[in-house]
Amino acid sequence: MHIDSLIDYIHYLLRCKDKSFARRLYKILGFYPRNIAVYREALIHRSLNHYRPQEQKKDNERLEYLGDAVIETVVSDILYHYFPKKKEGFLTSVRSKIVQRSSLNRIAKETGLVELIQSTHINRTHNSFISGNAFEALVGAIYLDRGYPHCYRFFEERIIGKHIDIEKVAKEDDNFKSKLIEWSQKTQYKVEFELVNENIVGTNSPTFRSRVCIEGIEAGTGFGYSKKESQQLAAKEAMRHIRKKTELYTSIVNRHNCLKEENRDKDENMLPAEPESSSEQNISQE
Repeated sequence: MHIDSLIDYIHYLLRCKDKSFARRLYKILGFYPRNIAVYREALIHRSLNHYRPQEQKKDNERLEYLGDAVIETVVSDILYHYFPKKKEGFLTSVRSKIVQRSSLNRIAKETGLVELIQSTHINRTHNSFISGNAFEALVGAIYLDRGYPHCYRFFEERIIGKHIDIEKVAKEDDNFKSKLIEWSQKTQYKVEFELVNENIVGTNSPTFRSRVCIEGIEAGTGFGYSKKESQQLAAKEAMRHIRKKTELYTSIVNRHNCLKEENRDKDENMLPAEPESSSEQNISQE
């Protein structure tokens, strides 16, 4: 057993008062936490503050802020060494796919972290970002408890490979907005993106809801932590309808054909009347 692991285990046996919680964290982290209080804080959503007096209010938003920065650094570090010959643009693209909210949400669920989050039932149902936020806060807690090396080790040993396939992610083309625009240019379908609303959740977590309409029909909606992310998710849903030729896609096609026919009729009505032939003029004069 590594000396650090041995020290962690001894600390767990002799000093840890909440062994049940520590064991559940161990299954996720791969090591026993030392400052267990910071991990508890990482799993408290601010919705619980509605039921607590002012002096007891506590949530994971500061740890989420810290963890967000640590995750970007760790993933950048891993990708830099994993792809020694790739350029900055490629590395940035792969990193953005790994750290995007949907990816962090999935990791939180697959690791079982979501089961440890403390929040109101309403927020669990309606806020799809709680699990991803908690994962960021967890990494922030690891950083405060054990430092950067343990954060790196956590990702390298527990996340990469088990929950993230770097090679697969690198090959994925997830620019759905670009694909949708390219499709619209080829087919002459009118595509419009619209920001429906923007909400400020907490101090550092704005959320955006966008929708995309094709020929005036809503074809997809998306929620994200940036306008760009919400548009990509909306475009992804729209592309799914197009590829699977769903009933919605059929409605869009019918709408497109109707508009095309209406425009053709308008164009024909706007054409100047044809001049009479000389023979017709002579007949009319007679």
